[in-house]
Amino acid sequence: MKLTVLVDNNTLVDHYFFAEPGLSFYIELGDKKILFDLGYSDVFLRNAFKMGILLNDVDNVVFSHGHIDHTGGLIHFSNMMAEAALEGRQFKSPEIICHPLALDAKIDDGFSFIGSPLSMEHVRSFYKVRFSKDPLWLSDDLAFLGEIKRKHPLEGKASFGKIVVDGKEVDDKLMDDSALAYRSDDGLVVITGCSHAGICNIISQAQKVFKEDHVKDVIGGFHLIDPSPDVIEFTKEFLKDNNIGCLHACHCTDLNSKISLSDVCVLHEVGAGMSYTY
Repeated sequence: MKLTVLVDNNTLVDHYFFAEPGLSFYIELGDKKILFDLGYSDVFLRNAFKMGILLNDVDNVVFSHGHIDHTGGLIHFSNMMAEAALEGRQFKSPEIICHPLALDAKIDDGFSFIGSPLSMEHVRSFYKVRFSKDPLWLSDDLAFLGEIKRKHPLEGKASFGKIVVDGKEVDDKLMDDSALAYRSDDGLVVITGCSHAGICNIISQAQKVFKEDHVKDVIGGFHLIDPSPDVIEFTKEFLKDNNIGCLHACHCTDLNSKISLSDVCVLHEVGAGMSYTY
């Protein structure tokens, strides 16, 4: 499996890629091509173009969750598909995979719109959408983890804004937050978006789904922005106890958290333009 970072808060040093506070990974696994999240804007398209990556034959778009810094690029991806159709260019229509709540409207402070820029109806009219709370196998060795069990008491308890369900605003516990995991020859690779469900919860679910304990790498956002001391210490102990091979912490992981996590794990740099092969 090859994973290329199309969007992150940071860029690769000495190469002029674009950055934004969002995330998008391009995953190649055999003949299968997957976009994991689409960032905030059209930055994922611009960076892909600069890297010579064509996005006209993507098989799946997988959303880690419904926040706009991960789904905002969908409107630009749809526009690109529409232009290709008008110009008679070949373009595969990918299947979207996400939790059933990921495309519901999300708001913050009763005003700010923080969810997908396209409505559920628009997305369904444009794409085939597969919703799943259960783990979903995309290949023999790659799985969407489904709804993450909140087994560790310090993680995944806080709400973030509101979600509109059946026309009613309720506290958003981000139950739609999920991840991918890949079984490499050297252990599991856990691929996260924001980890609102808790990075330790996500790793535990990957281990359960694959029935394998060894985790080679965790790459993505860890949702550690000014975490409380008990949360960061619990996370460090969990990573140490589970003998995690290395970390590629990015997006919503602050500098102090990265420095602290480096006490117990090998920490590698991440930025738009970088690629990793497992």
